[in-house]
Amino acid sequence: MIIQGGMGVGVSSWQLARAVALRGHLGVVSGTGSETTLIRRLQDGDPGGHLRRAIEQFPIPGVGDAVLRRYFRPEGRAPGEPYALLPMYHLGVSPARQQLTMLGSFVEVHLAKTGHGGAVGINLLTKIQLPTMPALYGAMLAGVDYVLMGAGIPREIPGVLDGLAVHRRCELRLDIEHATDPAPVKIVFDPADHGMAESTALFRPRFLAIIASHSLAAILARKSTGQVDGFVVEAPTAGGHNAPPRGEPRWSERGEPLYGPRDDVDLGKLGELGLPFWLAGGTGHPARLTAALAAGAAGIQVGTLFAFCDESGVVAELKREVVAHAARGDLEVRTDPRASPTGYPFKIVAWPGDPTSRLDRERTCDIGYLRVAYAKPDGTVGYRCAGEPVDSYLTKGGHIEDTVGRRCLCNSLIATIGLGQVRAGGDVERPLVTSGDDLTSIAAFLGTRTHYSAGDVIDYLSPPSQ
Repeated sequence: MIIQGGMGVGVSSWQLARAVALRGHLGVVSGTGSETTLIRRLQDGDPGGHLRRAIEQFPIPGVGDAVLRRYFRPEGRAPGEPYALLPMYHLGVSPARQQLTMLGSFVEVHLAKTGHGGAVGINLLTKIQLPTMPALYGAMLAGVDYVLMGAGIPREIPGVLDGLAVHRRCELRLDIEHATDPAPVKIVFDPADHGMAESTALFRPRFLAIIASHSLAAILARKSTGQVDGFVVEAPTAGGHNAPPRGEPRWSERGEPLYGPRDDVDLGKLGELGLPFWLAGGTGHPARLTAALAAGAAGIQVGTLFAFCDESGVVAELKREVVAHAARGDLEVRTDPRASPTGYPFKIVAWPGDPTSRLDRERTCDIGYLRVAYAKPDGTVGYRCAGEPVDSYLTKGGHIEDTVGRRCLCNSLIATIGLGQVRAGGDVERPLVTSGDDLTSIAAFLGTRTHYSAGDVIDYLSPPSQ
């Protein structure tokens, strides 16, 4: 009945997903960047040893040992020492780099599923294409129950899940900007390259597509390469990336994109597809769950309330500060049309004295998940990001106007979970907090509390019979 949203890089932690699954609802881990968060936590000493225990269960021999030898620091990093970086993804990336991606998602799912029989899902962004298949495969090796994907049209993913379940070689078409060759470029992933071709078949997880229109739901239901098992209908009030408004762009006085009737999803037409759906965005209230069920939904997906609970990956001090300002009502959530290099509107939280709002960061692109592929003049594939150094972006054929206001979400979102990179002079990457609009009305839920658990959220949302 309740799906806990897949939020940010590591915000939807295994601790959070496990807590939700233990209560009989769907806990979801963040899949994006999970290998980066894994190696950074290993470099910080892996407090509690949870990561190492999960790594021991990874079924491909030698991978875990190699990763621990290279990245595990029993005493943690020295003060001011930067984190070691991973090579950025590209076509034809090494098997070892793929295995790290597999291991990252495996660890998160394995830990989230440990000690109970509840359901656990993984969330990935369709726009981030290159690591998708290794991340899915690693999650499936850990027995993931659901895969949730939005931020694009994930039409090929159901077929990939079918193939990976039987360890078959799979392909995804790579989106390439300004491509002139009509022949598609394929991303290839083959379990045989990792010694898994003859392994026992895996459970094929259910696939939920995150959509913002009933027309897209119809396309996915009828034209996907495999079975779509349901939809999460995400309104523009949801946190993180939002679908852009349909039609001619219009803007509010604050420069936010304006949404209108064309952006409303026709739930009647959606229901005609015969697949379950969950409503998301502005659903963090028990009345919203009741209304969703009355409208024919199977339930709701909730992000904001879970994002700031005790078990989420957001740094504890940052959670306390955001919750305190939200309780006082001196905080705002703004839909920024420029912040994300992807071009999707992105929600940003701001409050008085907020240190995350400074834009004087020196541009650096050293993680690269949001880079896009583009066709170089010689016909080969290059990679660029509107948040990288401007001169570098222009050299790669980008346009100056695309760089204005862009922020490095890769580095800032990882900093939000306490893993920010150390820069020259000892500066640490600053976090960036994203949230749905529900955050501005959280005071009614909080009451006199200054913090709360995932269980508190479920108790608040669920009818007494639940």
